[in-house]
Formats: sequence, structure tokens, C-alpha cells
Amino acid sequence: MSAPIEVFLWATPNSWKITIALEEMELPYVIRPVAIGKGEQFSPDFLAISPNNRVPAIIDPDGPRAASASVFESGAILQYLGRKTGKFYPHAEPKRLEVEQWLFWQMAGVGPMFGQASHFMIYAPNLVDDPVKLEYSTQRYSREVNRLLGVLDQRLRSRSYIAGDYSIADMAVYPWITMASYLGQDLGRFPHVSGWLDLLAARPAVQRGMAVGAELSRAPPPRGSSEEREFAVALFGQTAATVATAASRQS
Repeated sequence: MSAPIEVFLWATPNSWKITIALEEMELPYVIRPVAIGKGEQFSPDFLAISPNNRVPAIIDPDGPRAASASVFESGAILQYLGRKTGKFYPHAEPKRLEVEQWLFWQMAGVGPMFGQASHFMIYAPNLVDDPVKLEYSTQRYSREVNRLLGVLDQRLRSRSYIAGDYSIADMAVYPWITMASYLGQDLGRFPHVSGWLDLLAARPAVQRGMAVGAELSRAPPPRGSSEEREFAVALFGQTAATVATAASRQS
């Protein structure tokens, strides 16, 4: 049996994309939690794997040409695993192109927009004292989440899965869409999305993948606490100087 793939993660939708894929592809893996609320993503060891200081990242001891390979960015990891196993990522065009378009739709749209909506609806109330600015930001991203759900609902009107057959595109989108109701969206308005969510939720590999690291999830720290300030700096206070300081510790 191949040595297990190391998965550096936290309890985040992007991390669950990878654990779902690993479960679906029946690849052995071990998890390496990275406490992003404590700034562990800036450790020299992690930056050597993920220079963008974001989870997830992987190390595959059984990489190309029998050498170890590290990969960061969740979309790139899904493509790598799909190529490695030949599963859920078609080799031939135009099916591969179909999968890639919707994978990048998630990477460029669903992830960033759902993430910003989550930030302003869940975290920002503890960090922003200006209710006008907070309301504008919340509405802006809530509308975009709603628009993206509409795009997905239209896509699923005539197919069971996003790119025709079940693929890494579904694995990429699913963990984010499970957040929709928590972001104030009425999934009753998106019946095709709701049916697709039920379809994926019934898959044992999806259930196992989504359960990985669930115990790591934490509620936002109490408002005004020192823990909150440390949490905010670790997650939302990063600048180029932060990255440069972390990088200097690698040398």
C-alpha cells in the first residue's frame, strides 16, 4: 500500500473539498491540523508547503517519478488527485473542459463570495462598530451568494451533477453550498440545488469527508476579548509585511 498523503487542513469548506476527494478516490491519508485562528499558517514548515499561507495543502509521498510532491490551492489539489487516480476528472475533451469550467467557477466565484458573506455576517459584527458599513457589506455579498445559487440552480435543471457525471467540480462546490442556509438563503427557492445537495449528502464518501476535522470548528471569540484580537489578526489582519516577516523565519 502507498504511504498516506498528508493533508494540512482546518475545519473549512476548502479543506473538506480535499477530504471528500480522498475518500471518493479511496486514497490513504492522514490529517495535519493547522490552527489558522492561532496563526499556525505562518509557521516556516507550513509556508514551505503553502507559500500563500492558506489551507489546504498536501504532501504526497508517492508523487510523480516516485518523488514526494507538495501541492497548495484546493483546485490544484483536486486536479492533481484526479490525474493521479484517473477518477472523477475526465481525461478527454470536451468532458474535461466542462469539469474545469465549473471547478474554476467555484474557485473564482463561490468560494470568495460565500467566504466574504460569511465574514460580514458571522465575524464582522464582533469587529466592526459602524452599522451602516456593516449593512452595506452584508447586503452586497448576500446578493452575490443569491446570484450564484441561481446560476447553479439553472445549471442543475437538466442534469444530476454539475458537469454531467459526478466529478471534482461537485466535490469543490458542495462544501460551500452547504453554508447557504447559514448565510440567510432560502434553499426552497432553489429546488435543483436542494436536490443536488441531498444527492451528494447521501454518498458515504461525502459524509466521511465532511466529518473530517469537524471537532476543530470553533465559534468566534467573545467580543472585546484578547482572544478576539489575536484571532482577527491571524485571519483578517494579514498584509505583505506579515508574509515577509513569516518568510524571513524560513531562511
